Amino acid sequence: MQRWLPFLGLVLIAFVGGGGSAAAAPPDDLVLTELITGLVRPVAVRHAGDGSGRLFIIEQAGVIRIWDGTGLIPTPFLNISSIVDSGGNEQGLLGLAFHPNYASNGYFYVNFTYDPGPGLDRTRIARYSVSAGNPDVADTSETVLLEIEQDFSNHNGGDIHFGPDGYLYIGMGDGGSGGDPNNRAQDRTQLLGKMLRIDVDGAARSGRGVITGCGLQANYDIPVDNPFVDDGNACDEIWAYGMRNPWRFSFDRITGALFIGDVGQELWEEIDFQLAASSGGENYGWRCYEGTHEYNTSGCSGPFVDPILEYSQASGGCSVTGGYSYRGHGIAGFGGTYIYGDYCSGKIWFALPAGGWSSVLWLDTSLGISTFGEDEDGEIYIADLFGGTVSRFESPSTIFVDGFESGDTSGW
Repeated sequence: MQRWLPFLGLVLIAFVGGGGSAAAAPPDDLVLTELITGLVRPVAVRHAGDGSGRLFIIEQAGVIRIWDGTGLIPTPFLNISSIVDSGGNEQGLLGLAFHPNYASNGYFYVNFTYDPGPGLDRTRIARYSVSAGNPDVADTSETVLLEIEQDFSNHNGGDIHFGPDGYLYIGMGDGGSGGDPNNRAQDRTQLLGKMLRIDVDGAARSGRGVITGCGLQANYDIPVDNPFVDDGNACDEIWAYGMRNPWRFSFDRITGALFIGDVGQELWEEIDFQLAASSGGENYGWRCYEGTHEYNTSGCSGPFVDPILEYSQASGGCSVTGGYSYRGHGIAGFGGTYIYGDYCSGKIWFALPAGGWSSVLWLDTSLGISTFGEDEDGEIYIADLFGGTVSRFESPSTIFVDGFESGDTSGW
């Protein structure tokens, strides 16, 4: 079976605690400053891109809260807890993405699990809009875009983001249980275990969705350059496949590169990567591989794409939380550093592609790291699921000197 790497040259797979000399050296006074308290199981931190500077925080039970820079606004932005199934640890309101033209059209999108009937679990992608009279309160009218039947209650993925191309990307887990028993991730006639890419602004294209398993709703269009468009053996919505549970992913706001934190099975956690120039179609290997290591290769055929970073659960972690490349103004010399963590251990790592991707452990915390977030200025936040807090990465003594504003990236 072939495997290939996402760079022209050799990519070093970095294990936690190794390769530290190649990764970023943070300022000595880099700290996490706690800004928001009193949340209930926060799982996502987003901004609207509307110039307001607000943060929107998802609470897993089905509520979106707003932090206006001074405190939490008492009235939720959106409360759909009555239709969200949050009964399982990995279920609930899991993803939020604001339309690139949110400032003018007011549209935003959510990803949540719900129960359509006894013994059934589904993922729903739906559109909402801000109310006409109050920018801090949403209209509760819902437009359903996509529904996907789940096999079990876990491995729902849940993250959604608009890419630099203006299309909506959706991270889908393999359907749950353990070991991908229904082989969803390698089966291109299924949406589970995939990264999906859809056009939320286009009308439904006739003839799409004829393959069983390609969604129970189809209120969107398919980008014509999706890798499996009109392939009779694959769902048109698929952008990449071979995912186990891509709980959190992000796009680098400067390079457009895609980073995917894919939660491991028993031994290995991984960060997958895709260049902005990719035409899609990558197979990231699950269930055949867990990280770079064989898991269940029965019936598998490559090529597969190796992760750029992986770490062993023997090091104390159990569930990777993908983060962001730092592109803010407040931490000098830190531009382009990828920040990620582990939900179970609370560890936070920094990584850079200096001669091959490698990581350094920055901090061993007691946080239940459910998500990272990014504000309009590129500053990075981290949420603690159990403590109900959101903190920001800050370096009080440094000034911005790494060329972001000038566009000079030669030092990165």
